[in-house]
Amino acid sequence: MPWTATAIPDQSGRLALVTGASSGLGLETARALVARGATVILACRSRPRAERAREELLPAAACGGALDLLDLDLADLTTVVTAARQVAERYGRLDLLINNAGVMGLPRSLTRQGFERQFGINHLGHFALTLALLPVLRGRPDARIVTVTSGAQYFGRIDFDDLQGERRYDRWKAYGQSKLANVMFAIELQRRLEADGASVLSLAAHPGVARTNLQPASVAASGSWLEPLAYRLMAPLFQSAAMGALPQLFAATAPEVTPAGHYGPDQWGGMRGWPTPVRVAPAALEAGQRQRLWQLSSELCDRACPGWSESLAPSPRP
Repeated sequence: MPWTATAIPDQSGRLALVTGASSGLGLETARALVARGATVILACRSRPRAERAREELLPAAACGGALDLLDLDLADLTTVVTAARQVAERYGRLDLLINNAGVMGLPRSLTRQGFERQFGINHLGHFALTLALLPVLRGRPDARIVTVTSGAQYFGRIDFDDLQGERRYDRWKAYGQSKLANVMFAIELQRRLEADGASVLSLAAHPGVARTNLQPASVAASGSWLEPLAYRLMAPLFQSAAMGALPQLFAATAPEVTPAGHYGPDQWGGMRGWPTPVRVAPAALEAGQRQRLWQLSSELCDRACPGWSESLAPSPRP
């Protein structure tokens, strides 16, 4: 029997934060959670788009859920720190953090603090946000952090010698690197949480090939005539954003998840279908590489944004 959004347990009384909730996977994730009674914080870069999303989601909230807005620009670590503080001051707690927002296949450009944009938004922004929010997740019953990766993790490689693509840049290699970093972060975070005695679960999920605004944004940014043709040829493989959101909803709510679990679609080699446990990119299983990425990510955040503090994170223990 396939797992669908109707299997989501009652979320009444739970507080969820979804990044990139104004469209695509984030919007569908927020819709499913608020329909089951959760209070969902729509964490978005654009306030007008977030307000439109809230209006669209209000009917789903009629059964007892609630919606709130949070300004969050993952390309600017100062707003990440500010957003985390606002959650702590406004609510003092958090039950679900879904690191969903992302960009894909962009020509090289930089974040506010000078990081390559795909690595900076997809990985570093969520790295900093998660660690800043850990204090309000700790101690909450069944608290979970879900980091959304993609099938691009399987061909990704962390280029520690040219992490920001300064010497050589390929937009798809940079995307694969950021998505591999997502799943490496999720696994390493679970290890550190367990070492610290914390009950918070860290999980990862990928949507398969889902139709979202990432594809048109990539086409518009690249100016390529070949890319839209490729997407048209691949059209029969694409599933809806609602289907693509199911693996992260499963990770966020299903009772049967396992620590550091990784979930994705069950058909066509993980391109579409119903949520199921799926294999992790072999590169993400190398503990030394995960720890190196963690340390470097922490140093980059510290250097770029002195207000961000590693002390908010669980302390690693041998």
